[in-house]
Amino acid sequence: MAWTVAPNRVTIGRMEVPQYVQHEGLTRWVADMVALCKPADVHWCDGSEGEYDRLCAELVDAGTFIRLNEERRPNSFLARSDPSDVARVEDRTYICSKTRDDAGPTNNWMDPAEMKDVLNGLFDGCMAGRTMYVVPFSMGPLGSPIAQLGVEITDSAYVVVNMKIMTRMGRDAVEVLGTDQPFVPCMHTVGAPLVAGQQDLPWPCNPDVKYIVHFPEERSIWSYGSGYGGNALLGKKCLALRIASTMARDEGWLAEHMLIMGVTDPQGDKTFIGAAFPSACGKTNFAMLVPPPAFTDEGWKVTTVGDDIAWIKPAADGKLYAINPEAGYFGVAPGTAYSTNPSAMESIRANTIFTNVALTDDGDIWWEGMDGDPPPHAIDWQGNDWTPASGTVASHANARFTAPAIQNPSLDPDWDDPKGVPIGAFVFGGRRAGTIPLVVQSFNWAYGVFMAATMGSQTTAAAFGQQGVVRRDPFAMLPFAGYHMGAYINHWLSFGRNIPNPPRIFEVNWFRRNDDGSFAWPGFGENMRVLQWIVERAQGRAVGIESPLGWMPRYQDLNWKGLEDFTGDDFRACMSIDREEWEAELLDVEELFMKLHTRLPNEMNWIRSLTASALWRTPDHWEMNPDPT
Repeated sequence: MAWTVAPNRVTIGRMEVPQYVQHEGLTRWVADMVALCKPADVHWCDGSEGEYDRLCAELVDAGTFIRLNEERRPNSFLARSDPSDVARVEDRTYICSKTRDDAGPTNNWMDPAEMKDVLNGLFDGCMAGRTMYVVPFSMGPLGSPIAQLGVEITDSAYVVVNMKIMTRMGRDAVEVLGTDQPFVPCMHTVGAPLVAGQQDLPWPCNPDVKYIVHFPEERSIWSYGSGYGGNALLGKKCLALRIASTMARDEGWLAEHMLIMGVTDPQGDKTFIGAAFPSACGKTNFAMLVPPPAFTDEGWKVTTVGDDIAWIKPAADGKLYAINPEAGYFGVAPGTAYSTNPSAMESIRANTIFTNVALTDDGDIWWEGMDGDPPPHAIDWQGNDWTPASGTVASHANARFTAPAIQNPSLDPDWDDPKGVPIGAFVFGGRRAGTIPLVVQSFNWAYGVFMAATMGSQTTAAAFGQQGVVRRDPFAMLPFAGYHMGAYINHWLSFGRNIPNPPRIFEVNWFRRNDDGSFAWPGFGENMRVLQWIVERAQGRAVGIESPLGWMPRYQDLNWKGLEDFTGDDFRACMSIDREEWEAELLDVEELFMKLHTRLPNEMNWIRSLTASALWRTPDHWEMNPDPT
C-alpha cells in the first residue's frame, strides 16, 4: 500500500489520514473498510466544535435536523426517524460467540463464520454515494485505567454528532491510542447506498434489514440498517455493555446497566451508589433526584456521576471504584418535566439533539408529561399536524434527548475523575405493580445476587415489540449481557467473594399500585426518604427488621418531614408481602432458572428454596410488626 506524506495528512492509497494518527493497525483497518464499503469520501473526525457545527448545519440542509428557536432552545435540533427505526431491535441483535452455549439462551446467536458471510455481503458497497466518518472515542475519562477505547466507522452524520455529545471523541482519543493501544472496532452503516443522482432521505435506514452483531472473542461490533441511537451509537449499549461485559468477566470487573449517584449527608459524608433499572423505569430521574425541601434544609444533597452505565473495578484498597463511561445523556423524553426531573430539564435547555418529539409553533419542543398544558397545535414526531384532540401521541414513547453531562446542575464534582468513585451500595429495581416491596436489603451478597438475578419489570418502549408484559430482566442486563446469563450471574457471585467488604445490596420498587390503580408511593423526589435509609444501612447506622425477603425499614425508620400525611398504613401498603403472589413469583423464577441451568450457580436454586420456605412459614399477608420487640 502506497503512503504519501503531505502537510498534516498522510495519504494511504486513495485515503487521506491525519498526520496525528500514528496507529498503523487503525489505518490498516480503516483502509480495509474503505475497500469493502466503497464510500464516496472519508472524513476523520477530530471532535472539534467547528466540526460539530458544520455537520449539524449539513444535517439541517439535508432535512434530517430542524434547527430549534435560538432564543428558546439555543444550538439545539430536532430529528425525526423513520417509523421503522425508533428503538432497539432486540430480535435483530446477535451475540456471535464461538459456541451457541457461550451466548446463552437469552441471546440471539449465529455461527460467527456464517454471520460474517452475511455481513460481508451487506457491507459490500453499503456506503456508495455517502461519506464514511471515522470516529475515534474513549468510553470513560481519557487515560483512565477503567476506560476503554473504540473507533466507530459510520456513514451517518447524525451518529457522529451524537457521539460527540455521548463520548470523549476525536483527536484526543487518537492521542491516547498512540501507536499500539488496543481498541474496539465498531462498524456501522444505515444500509442505504446511493447511486449517482439519487435523492437522499431525511432519515436514511434500511426499514427491512437490520443486524446489530457482536463478536465477543474478537471484541468487535457490526451494525447494519438502523440509525437509531441504541443500534447506531456503538459506544453505548454495544460496547459499554455487551462487549464490555465479556471484558469484565475475563478481567475481573463489572460492566453494568447502572446509574451512579453521590449522596451527601448533613455531616458532609458522601456515599456513592450504583443502581440498575431497566430502560424507561426511572433511572435518569433517580440519578438526578432532587431531595424534598425538608432534606435539603437538613443538608442532604444528591449529585449525578452517570445516569445509565457504570464500569466498576476493584482497587488495591479493597474498595470498588466506578466510572461513568459516557459523557452525555441519551434520555427518554416523555414524562420528563420540572415536576419529575428538574435537573434533566435544565440539562436540555441548550446544545441538545432531540429525536422523535413534537415541534411547537414557536420552534420549541414538547412531549407528553411535560409541565403545563399541551400546546394547542404542534407537528408530531412523524411530521403531521397535531392537536390535543387528535387522539394520538405527539411524541413517540421512546423519544430521546442527547445532552452533554456538563450541563447538568447536579453533576458530581468527581464525575470525570479517572480513578472513579468508591461504591458503597448497589440498588436494583424494576417497574412492578405489585409483589415487590418498596425497599428491602438482602441478607448478604449471595442473597443480593439472587435479588438482582430474579428482578422483573414490565416491558417498555425502549425495546421494539410488545409493551406492558412483565419479563425477567436479571440485573437489568437481559438485553445487554454479552454472554450466557447464567455465567453472568456466577461472575457476580464470584466477584463479591473477592471483595473484603462488598457494598450492601438493595431492591426497590417505586411503581407499586393500590387496589384502585393509583401509585402507592409518591416517587420522584420523595424517593430520597428511602435513599436515606439505604445510605445509613450501608454505613451501619439505620435499623432494619428481618422479613422473609431480607431486611426492611419500619415506618419510624424513615424520615417523614414534609410528608406527614403519608401514614403507617400507607407505608405498610408499600411494604407488605403477599404469600400467594410470591408463590407465583418463585414459580416464574424457576422457569428462568431452568432456562439458565447449564451455567447457573447452585446457590441461586438454594436461595430460591430458602425464600420459599421462609414465605411458607409466614402469614398469607406478611406485614411488619410496628414494634417487633
